[in-house]
Amino acid sequence: MSDIFGMTSLRLGGVSPQSATGKAAASRAKVLELTQAAEDAVLAPEDCGGISADLRAALAARIARLNGDEALAAHYAARIVGDATLADPAQDGAAQGVAAMVAFMDKVAAKTAGVAAGDVSALQSAGVSDADIVRLAELNAFLAYQIRLIAGLRLMEGAGA
Repeated sequence: MSDIFGMTSLRLGGVSPQSATGKAAASRAKVLELTQAAEDAVLAPEDCGGISADLRAALAARIARLNGDEALAAHYAARIVGDATLADPAQDGAAQGVAAMVAFMDKVAAKTAGVAAGDVSALQSAGVSDADIVRLAELNAFLAYQIRLIAGLRLMEGAGA
């Protein structure tokens, strides 16, 4: 077993190996290892399609910011080698030619109930391939899970303090 306490979710959740939360997490190491593997897969897949590693990291940082998690945003922003502009939710992606992608990701991340078929059609009209639409949905779904996992871990760790 690898050191689960160095993995993103536990590290950013502030979980100590000696705490009750840490002991519970250790007994569920496989789930946490799979969570880390999922993060690695959505941020740095073997086939990036039309979504570069920098764009993925910027979108992940952006989603974290839209959900009020600056520590997670900083974690993803640190992965950006090039232009980090899109990690800022105030930027719309027009200058980078990805405005439709950014609008979709923001809506899915912050106004999920309002997402409709037309949002996917807008991506297709902007030239985003169906495979890349799936990749965007995977990234957003993982971040939704991870943000909630980390928030729960922080609450549990705080309750045990």
